[in-house]
Amino acid sequence: MNLIIHHWDTDGITSAALLVKALELDGFTNMTAPIGEFRFDERIWNAIEKADRLYVLDFNVPNEVEGVRIPTLFIDHHNQGRIKNPLVEQVNPSLEGKYYPSCSLVVSEHFGIWNAWSALGVVGDIGEKAFELDVVNGSLKKEGLSQEEALRLVELMDSNYIAMDRSAVEEAVRVLLENDVRDLLEYEPWVKRAEAIRRAIEKALSSAEERNGFAFVEFESPFNIISKVARKLVWELNYRGAIVVNENFHGKAQIYFRISPEEAERINMNEVIARLKALGTNSGGKREVIGCVCERDKINDALRIIEEYRG
Repeated sequence: MNLIIHHWDTDGITSAALLVKALELDGFTNMTAPIGEFRFDERIWNAIEKADRLYVLDFNVPNEVEGVRIPTLFIDHHNQGRIKNPLVEQVNPSLEGKYYPSCSLVVSEHFGIWNAWSALGVVGDIGEKAFELDVVNGSLKKEGLSQEEALRLVELMDSNYIAMDRSAVEEAVRVLLENDVRDLLEYEPWVKRAEAIRRAIEKALSSAEERNGFAFVEFESPFNIISKVARKLVWELNYRGAIVVNENFHGKAQIYFRISPEEAERINMNEVIARLKALGTNSGGKREVIGCVCERDKINDALRIIEEYRG
């Protein structure tokens, strides 16, 4: 059995679809981790035990695959160390000091397959800045998609994880593989979720406070919207960075720290992640972003660490 473990967002979904198409996998099982948590849970480990080959895409868990005992292809773009497990082939340009804005581009380059999915992964991870890249515009133009349609498709695909529907995230890979990408603009299950989520994001943004050029937002919601709120604050409202806290997310807390490219030259996000992990939180991220899930009584401790770097 071919087992694909992928991140829950658009980049993870499109990366998985690209892999399936590139390798012409007739039989495969795709899974995502518990949404918001950077780990393999018991469900995933049980599936790995039954698999013949494993693929891990856009999911920054190098420590997890150190214990895998089957041939594994690990493709990513997040900052991470080298994997020592000899059964794991690690494909990640960041190991050579190269920045790639999405895993979908790494997958496309690795296998030589380019389509709208390649571009959507980039749009999913860096928003409208993706349209500054020729490879993104070229891939969209080839399939007759406008920039507005690309942004809408990302909103629709991301609605699955934002609604905390793990099975819908996993189903999204097959939805992508089995439908014309343009038809998905009217895919009703995604459209309904996206509208409810948009209202929740607008409510959270309305409570933003400015602190020395950084936005600070606290709210409570069952939707996993912290990354969307942070992106809007940094990318659209031009804050230096954003600290977004969902104080009660299904009984736990979420903290999201996103910074502008200029701030990324100053702040060592790997160092921040290491310190947050030392608190016992479940944290991960890359050059410009950190996501953290923790117990609610650790919110203040985590925020104190982030505030040290905010400046």
